[in-house]
Amino acid sequence: MVKILASYNKDVAGVVLENAPGNAKYTSGEVQKEIVGILALEVQKAIREEIGNAKFCIMVDEARDESKKEQMAVVLRFANKEAEIIERFLDLVHVNDTAALTLKNAICTVLSDNNLNVQDIRGQAYDGASNMRGEWNGLKALILRECPYAYYIHCMARQLQLALVAASREVHEVHNFFQNANFVINVVSASTKRSDELLANQAEEIAREIELGELDTGRGQNQIGTLQRPGGDAVGSLKIVISFDFVFILHLMEKIMKITDVLCKKLQYKSLDILNAMDSVSNTKVLLGELREHGWDSLLEEVKSFCVKHEIDIPDLDRKYVDVTKSRNKHDNTTTLHHYKVDVFSVAIDQQLSELNDRFSTQATELLTLCSSLDPRHESFDIPKISTLAEKLYPADFSSQELAQLESQLPHFQLDVCNHPELMTLPSIACLTKGLVKTGKASSYPMVDRLLQLVITLPVSTATAERAFSAMKIVKTRLRSKMGDDLLRHCMIIYIEKN
Repeated sequence: MVKILASYNKDVAGVVLENAPGNAKYTSGEVQKEIVGILALEVQKAIREEIGNAKFCIMVDEARDESKKEQMAVVLRFANKEAEIIERFLDLVHVNDTAALTLKNAICTVLSDNNLNVQDIRGQAYDGASNMRGEWNGLKALILRECPYAYYIHCMARQLQLALVAASREVHEVHNFFQNANFVINVVSASTKRSDELLANQAEEIAREIELGELDTGRGQNQIGTLQRPGGDAVGSLKIVISFDFVFILHLMEKIMKITDVLCKKLQYKSLDILNAMDSVSNTKVLLGELREHGWDSLLEEVKSFCVKHEIDIPDLDRKYVDVTKSRNKHDNTTTLHHYKVDVFSVAIDQQLSELNDRFSTQATELLTLCSSLDPRHESFDIPKISTLAEKLYPADFSSQELAQLESQLPHFQLDVCNHPELMTLPSIACLTKGLVKTGKASSYPMVDRLLQLVITLPVSTATAERAFSAMKIVKTRLRSKMGDDLLRHCMIIYIEKN
């Protein structure tokens, strides 16, 4: 920076660097920090001007820096004057600890320092830690006491991940399955020779199946060869994968994860909006329910067929099930069939459904379901629901007179959007909100536009919200390394772009 300034100004060049009087080179760490601080203030000022009078959502995460100090990153999400959703990294704050009250006070200080009002918060997004999302004393709850309309919407893709992990841990057999699967993978991947042998045998088998025009292989004909000189771990891995228990849960988890994988991928689409997100969650719950009610017979047949093909012993399902890890077997007449159908199959699916219901809370689900009724191009567009949404969830943003105006504007809004050549083809509510501003329709339906902008401020787990958390991950990486010139250069780039 000093060299650049000197190259443009002879007066500056005469008193800096090698021409500096005494030791005043202006390149010390203290001066660098002062420059960074000045640039940060300018960037924050620009962000504050960009927000204007808009309501906003806060996104917060924390990490330890190189000196083991806790640092909290604060990102704001809001709709700008063009109704485009923006996320801005506002500040990085040192906190003494990660207690919810400490974080809440730090957030309030950051907002106050930037002339932002806590009462203007309309959404919160944190990770799933108890200090963040706790119902009574978590950060979410403390912010809600300050502003009752700061609705907590956890990243939906992350919610799904946490739900599936938690559900897997609750079922003993499923938990053991993943531990065993991890062990098998480690045994195979630890040896290049083992991995190559397995891949080579698999390639030969596929080639034979193609040549014969069949996918099923006969006994001793196209089987994957045994590993040469298997060690103790390899033998243990083999015993695991040829057990009925492993095969059964493998097929069960395949069916469950095929259902949830679709939702997981959809939640990460860039174009996903609230309507699609809620449809995906609801569809996943329905499909899991159908699997529980009607999927047992087909699953059992698939498992039996697999076991016959690969010469794996199938237990007598009518005999008493003996669990060597439990002492209750002496007085328990549970059959093997009951164990796998009820204790494993049904419980595993029930846990998935329970976790999905718990993670996607009633309030969040109600909010998002009502939000989904805002798109006039879908059958779910429901004027009474929209009025309920505004009255119940945003009473501070609509007076009784404005609610009446909203209700009268909605029928015209529906007809206008459905017949407008530019608006009728937009892929999401966020794009529709932006389109209203672009076409000048926002001024025709000011109450509808206000409600739409409040709704899109919610951090429903779209790729946009994910990018904000990705930015915080970058900050975490910087904190855990030496910042120095890279951080200074980063701040300079932001400053130049803003000005």
